[in-house]
Amino acid sequence: MTALWIVLAVVVVLALALVVSYNRFVRQRNLVQESWRQVDVELKRRHDLIPNLIETVKGYAAQERSVLTAVTQARTAAVQSLQASSSGVAEQAQAETTLGRALGGLFAVAENYPDLKSSQNFLALQQQLAETEDRIAAGRRFYNGNVRALNTRVEAFPSSIVASSFHFTRAEYFELDDAAQREPVAVDFSSIGQPPQTQPPQTGQSPS
Repeated sequence: MTALWIVLAVVVVLALALVVSYNRFVRQRNLVQESWRQVDVELKRRHDLIPNLIETVKGYAAQERSVLTAVTQARTAAVQSLQASSSGVAEQAQAETTLGRALGGLFAVAENYPDLKSSQNFLALQQQLAETEDRIAAGRRFYNGNVRALNTRVEAFPSSIVASSFHFTRAEYFELDDAAQREPVAVDFSSIGQPPQTQPPQTGQSPS
């Protein structure tokens, strides 16, 4: 009888451990999905801002057709990837990386048009985009942290046995391929409304 009770106690303990581990996997999987939805919202906001940004730039630099077209096409691809149920996080990351590079080209073009750079509409859109990029970066860090926790449990022993038995799998990280695109869009208002600076005369020379 003693041996039977010991066996029953071991079975109960193992069953409880299995239930606890399973429920923890469920919570972690749901947390990963919830944190991705937060990133999803900010990506949609980013996509919504870009058409207005393109139209503003077009008003000042319509001749930059190749750059405008590149941004439009990259934005379309990113939107389609986000809407496609078959697209994974890695595919979305690649689309967002391409879009980020295209936006970098757009802002580089804007540097050549002082009227565009000082446009209040352009500055407002640029600031909104920068704020959105900040939220995307924060959401990405939160999402990737949850993915790391889930993936560690999927691979670690003995939780890997539960993961394999109940088909809990590794989640994908949301990583940008281009390190430069991991940084939010920089917005610099320091030169707006400031008088141009002149260099002081060199020693031994009189100012003209």
